[in-house]
Amino acid sequence: MPEEMDKPLISLHLVDSDSSLAKVPDEAPKVGILGSGDFARSLATRLVGSGFKVVVGSRNPKRTAGLFPSAAQVTFQEEAVSSPEVIFVAVFREHYSSLCSLSDQLAGKILVDVSNPTEQEHLQHRESNAEYLASLFPTCTVVKAFNVISAWTLQAGPRDGNRQVPICSDQPEAKRAVSEMALAMGFMPVDMGSLASAREVEAMPLRLLPAWKVPTLLALGLFVCFYAYNFIRDVLQPYVQESQNKFFKLPVSVVNTTLPCVAYVLLSLVYLPGVLAAALQLRRGTKYQRFPDWLDHWLQHRKQIGLLSFFCAALHALYSFCLPLRRAHRYDLVNLAVKQVLANKSHLWVEEEVWRMEIYLSLGVLALGTLSLLAVTSLPSIANSLNWREFSFVQCVATSSAGNTGSGTRRPESQSQDPRLPALHHQTSFLGSRSFCCSLVPVSTPYGHQEDLSWTR
Repeated sequence: MPEEMDKPLISLHLVDSDSSLAKVPDEAPKVGILGSGDFARSLATRLVGSGFKVVVGSRNPKRTAGLFPSAAQVTFQEEAVSSPEVIFVAVFREHYSSLCSLSDQLAGKILVDVSNPTEQEHLQHRESNAEYLASLFPTCTVVKAFNVISAWTLQAGPRDGNRQVPICSDQPEAKRAVSEMALAMGFMPVDMGSLASAREVEAMPLRLLPAWKVPTLLALGLFVCFYAYNFIRDVLQPYVQESQNKFFKLPVSVVNTTLPCVAYVLLSLVYLPGVLAAALQLRRGTKYQRFPDWLDHWLQHRKQIGLLSFFCAALHALYSFCLPLRRAHRYDLVNLAVKQVLANKSHLWVEEEVWRMEIYLSLGVLALGTLSLLAVTSLPSIANSLNWREFSFVQCVATSSAGNTGSGTRRPESQSQDPRLPALHHQTSFLGSRSFCCSLVPVSTPYGHQEDLSWTR
């Protein structure tokens, strides 16, 4: 265990090849950590692997020393805070008061609060954990950071998780020092302003997919509407008019007919706000005027809507694959064979229908494969490993293939239409037989600015 923790998490060739990882100077300053929990151990491992000298303060150093890398010095809390200028406070809020005995040693130092409250604690306390820590140690500079990074991400490296680290503090120099440490560890610091923003930063891990709520409700609403329509058309109407009992279609057939309809509508909703935004900018004659709130939110949810479209398309493919496994399908084959025998037909083969179905299935598989490629490359962990040219190349080639794949098919069961999934900063339009990659639709930032309109051929 200690030998594995001694391994550097960032190799030298990786640092040289990735400009986003900053090198730590030869004379790296000491970094202190107060706490011996899971996060403290992962943080110490990450700091040691990034070239920092780590001193861990524990109430029982002999018992916890074996859990930390051998390069990290595990000692009592009083000794751990004596020399480092930056100290990570990796203890719970209720234990902050136990650190008050270290007030004299901590005077003038930078305290990095990495704690996260529970949902109940967040609603109960009006002030954030970082602000509470700052009130207990007025002679220290408190910085809120690394609370959105999990212990697993610290252990495995930032490429396996989100690289952004929100940082907030009332002292710009303290924020700069912690930001440089985050860069040296391979993360991307994000300045969130003063320490008053710590409550908002601490609320980030408590949110459960906030950007997915509206797209998910939209997809569910579309599914219910299309399912009700297909139920009335394929099940209820034959039962009322012809007394045919087809309620067995509800679990599989009706769902399979509904899924591509939802996928098509969601896919159109991915591109429609871009067209509306472009038309609005052309009408206004400027790109610097803010979009309406409804259009701004719509643009920000395009990625989630596109991924839900891919999810519905993938489910449609699975349901279609299971159609021949149904008992009803076997009965239909037996009945068709009996009718063929009674009609004295020895060979039943319609060339046109055979070719049509083969083409439908082939194009459907190719379209789903292209949609899968675009969906995978839109994931942050994959997109971060690609530079802009590589990402644009994948988007252009995949969408061009999808456009050619989607032409000429008509039936919704074959996944015939163009299954393009744009990322947040990218769209593709087709002019004739040539594809153009463009950032036609700007993406609104939290401050209301938009990106420039630029065409890349």
